[in-house]
Amino acid sequence: MKIVRVTLAIIVIALSAYQLITGNFELMPYSMLFLGATMLVTGLVELQKDRKRFWGYMSIVVSLFLFFVSIQGFLIN
Repeated sequence: MKIVRVTLAIIVIALSAYQLITGNFELMPYSMLFLGATMLVTGLVELQKDRKRFWGYMSIVVSLFLFFVSIQGFLIN
């Protein structure tokens, strides 16, 4: 799971840096989609560790919201 989290985080950082440098925000739904996947994996890891249940559930709720926003972005464009 750690490799998946790091890979998704690198993808999000790369997409965000590209958007900031070029000023082209057409890839925003993709970055939101990958950010949602990152938050989902983070929430699942927190729930598996049984360490902080509130933050695990909160991460999953935030990831669902990010998936909704990214799907909306795909449909509008």
